[in-house]
Amino acid sequence: MKCVILGAGKIARGFIGHLLYLSGIPFTFVEKAEGLVNLINERGQYTVNILGNSEKNCVVKNVKAISFSEVENIAEAISEATVVFTSVGGKNLGDLVPLLAKGIEKKAANGGYLNVVTCENWKQPADILRVGVEEIISENAKEFLNQKVGFTEAVIMRSGIESDAELLKQDPLIVNVQDFWELPIDASRLAGPMPALPELRLIEEFTGFLERKFYTYNAANGTTSFVGALLGFEKIADAAHDERILKVLDGVYMETAQALSKKHNFPLEEQLAFTLTSKRKLQDYTIVDFIERNARDPIRKLGPDDRLVGSARLVLEYGIKPENLCIAIAAAIHYVSPQDEFANELVRMRCEEGIDAVLEKVCKLDSQGELAMMIKEKIELLKTWGWIHE
Repeated sequence: MKCVILGAGKIARGFIGHLLYLSGIPFTFVEKAEGLVNLINERGQYTVNILGNSEKNCVVKNVKAISFSEVENIAEAISEATVVFTSVGGKNLGDLVPLLAKGIEKKAANGGYLNVVTCENWKQPADILRVGVEEIISENAKEFLNQKVGFTEAVIMRSGIESDAELLKQDPLIVNVQDFWELPIDASRLAGPMPALPELRLIEEFTGFLERKFYTYNAANGTTSFVGALLGFEKIADAAHDERILKVLDGVYMETAQALSKKHNFPLEEQLAFTLTSKRKLQDYTIVDFIERNARDPIRKLGPDDRLVGSARLVLEYGIKPENLCIAIAAAIHYVSPQDEFANELVRMRCEEGIDAVLEKVCKLDSQGELAMMIKEKIELLKTWGWIHE
């Protein structure tokens, strides 16, 4: 069984590639950045550091990479694989469609089956790829696509952290990762067996699991990042220990837990126990992660279906007031990071067009609706607390 990993970033190297290597499964990276491709092929190995558990550190050996420009070689690699993992970032999924289509066409001629597993923090990434491939694939390969190719999703809960300059000198491909090993995958959309990874968890009722992770982990991360930035913190773990932020964070956990419990009919106590796994991760000092990285691109993260506004809408839908989520949204609207072009655009929009414009254009909310009015109330509250200075 062979695998292809589309992307060669921190999660691709530090999680997917790492798990495959430990299980003795051969794989090839496919990467757009030529410098990274050359570096992988020149060095042929890289180090994975497990934060807080150095005994599990590993050197991943015999690695190779193909450039996006080598279309025929990519198609050949896909045709020989049984699984293609993607880890490129949701914005770049469209770039994968022609590569997958060509590879699946070649795979159709060779026979067998193929699973495409998305490892993206993005909404419905598998559907994006499937629809894109269906639109451009040749007629001859459509039957194979429909019967022998599965497009499914994984949930990535291991964090990959940027290494410091000293470590990068020793190994420019080094990845620092969280000591988390489980890889949950939506089993209902697979077309054939997956590799024998001890960490693989096949889940039939995936929608509830995915929402539980997103509205717990992502909402908490967004809260800690944006409120932490407002209060001048640089590192996630430091912010997650601040009593002011913890009060908001615990409120967010309770709001989302109540809504998820009602929607998916599982015990509230069970969901609250799950929130503790998120909290432990945020407070783990061995994970040296920066607020700037997590708050980056606030316009996307303030979107109507994303971690904060999406969570608030879910909570409100189930009759719960998203008081603390609205504090987090208010903080996100006032996020400032001069090196982030999206943050700069958010500042411009807020200052020149006003809060209502942000709520309508970015959050896609009725500026006079219940949720928008709550957010505006929290903005005023944060001003009285001295957290927002305008």
